Amino acid sequence: MASRRPGTLPGETSARRLTSIAGGRADGDPPGEPPQSVRELHPHGEGEGETEEHGRLWHVVLSVAGRATPIAELRSALERLAHDHAFFLTARYAADHAEIRYWEQARDLHDAAAIALRLWGEHKASANLPPWEIVGLEVVDRTTYHQRVAEGFGDPPPHLGGVHPY
Repeated sequence: MASRRPGTLPGETSARRLTSIAGGRADGDPPGEPPQSVRELHPHGEGEGETEEHGRLWHVVLSVAGRATPIAELRSALERLAHDHAFFLTARYAADHAEIRYWEQARDLHDAAAIALRLWGEHKASANLPPWEIVGLEVVDRTTYHQRVAEGFGDPPPHLGGVHPY
């Protein structure tokens, strides 16, 4: 028997479709039947009235450092991390430190920061990352990030996308 992703109906593709029930069950919705006000979410902020419960995009800069690691091994590990992490944007590295920039979707700043602080540890084994510690973290919302870039501050690194030495 063919398997399908949990939550898909027969005949649906396995592509994710995010939906939300606005405000839960309305007074007129009979019990046992689905609520009438279901709408599609726009994960990248395209919809009007985006609220925190849908998740917002946060720009994350994670700085890590530790003992010097052979550059070739470090580059390979960061490339594996980029492959494992869907919203990976770019990484810069030297033998004893690295900076990873990416977008994270989370409900609020606390959630985005918590996810970022777990990123290095959770991928340490799967990406064969060095045993470095997190030495810096910056998390800003999408609006602040774009405002900084427009004002000439916080420009993105010279190489967008991929893994590059400093």
